[in-house]
Amino acid sequence: MSVATRPGPIRFGTSGWRGILGDELHDRRVAAAVMGVAAWLGATRAPGPVLVSHDRRFGGARWASLAAAVLRGRGRVVRVTRGPAPTPALARAVRREGAAAALIFTASHNAGSDHGLKVLDGRGASAPPAVTGVIERAAAEALAASLEAPSGRLERGVDLLGPYRADLLRALSVRLDGLGVAYDAMHGAAAGVLDAVLRESGARLRLLRAEPDLRFGGSAPDPTPARLTALRRLVASDRRCALGLASDGDGDRYAVVDEAGRCISESQALALLVDHLARSGRVSAGVAISLATGSLVERVARHHGMSVERHPIGFKHMADALAAGRVDVAGEESGGFALGAFSLDKDGMLAGALLAEMAAREPLGRTLRRLERRFGKLASGRRALPADPAAAEALEGLREHPPQRLASGVVRGVDARDGLRLELEDGFLMLRRSGTEGVLRVYAEAPSARGLARRLGEGEALLRARGHGC
Repeated sequence: MSVATRPGPIRFGTSGWRGILGDELHDRRVAAAVMGVAAWLGATRAPGPVLVSHDRRFGGARWASLAAAVLRGRGRVVRVTRGPAPTPALARAVRREGAAAALIFTASHNAGSDHGLKVLDGRGASAPPAVTGVIERAAAEALAASLEAPSGRLERGVDLLGPYRADLLRALSVRLDGLGVAYDAMHGAAAGVLDAVLRESGARLRLLRAEPDLRFGGSAPDPTPARLTALRRLVASDRRCALGLASDGDGDRYAVVDEAGRCISESQALALLVDHLARSGRVSAGVAISLATGSLVERVARHHGMSVERHPIGFKHMADALAAGRVDVAGEESGGFALGAFSLDKDGMLAGALLAEMAAREPLGRTLRRLERRFGKLASGRRALPADPAAAEALEGLREHPPQRLASGVVRGVDARDGLRLELEDGFLMLRRSGTEGVLRVYAEAPSARGLARRLGEGEALLRARGHGC
């Protein structure tokens, strides 16, 4: 649960600016952040309109109108979406319409007590640190000057969802006639988008949590296995269901359940997608993955002759690799996926549509078992701990003096670019501070589910220790 604190400077983390609704984010601070965006756009003289949207959280429409008023007051052409829209639809629209930027008021997978702002640059990718730094400094100046938030007028809005749905349909290489799909929208902004595309392509849909709910049913709209119990039961009990899909609050993350109701991990799902896209000739250059992504993806990509790049967590790092053309597909351990030919930002709905395309040809569980027989079975996962001072101090100490050995094996490599990643003979252990929530995360990979649980426990123990040896 979020705990209210006195708001500090406006800071953009791994994926935007987030905080407690009414505390960290309120009208004057939101206006200051948008003034920061206007300052950045003015300095770069980027042409094109600015797209503005919001998810289904409380206050999103109000802040979209406020942002439009701020930007128009500084001479920008602004297009506000007609109602809520998922972030991937805005990322796609930036490229399609030649927009200078997009602003989306969303806290993504955070609980309903939080809100936030994502800024996409003219590539349709999350604004990099060089840009968010400019925005932060200009926002601080606006706050110091005690500038008042303007009142925004009611926006009629433009339709960006129709073109986006059409683009998703064109991305499918086969019809989904008769395919049974259960989809859990988690009360998020992707409801009415992915389900509509699947239906139009011929799939039979069972829909869960599609209606708006400001509290997201009392749970964060984050498609983790613990929050997908109803979806798993539905797929397992309905023989006509070939798979289950879920998306988070703003539609940029996805999760998938196989035909037996088993959750496929994010790393496994990414390996399936890379294999499918490589076999169908849609990717060939390379794949960008995060430091915390499982190794099955890497093995599959190298089998297809593709290069592999590992980056710190945060999709903006992988977007740079996509934009440079070094890779043509990217993904991460938390359900992020992008196909460079479609978008540079993560798109949970595109991932869901492609997974449905795969399931129309062969059950996903069977495809995954075949991949694991060929490349080895690996289990990967993550846990979260409160970011209390003792645990944060333990993490910094571990970064300065990484252990040479864990109970589960000898440390063969160390990467401290983003937290601490310890490479082991049969997997890895990674510890880092979240850039979007007040938690420390433990990531691990091991040859079995039991080994994974032990390794995650080792990571927790390291962070809970008051001291540690070298």
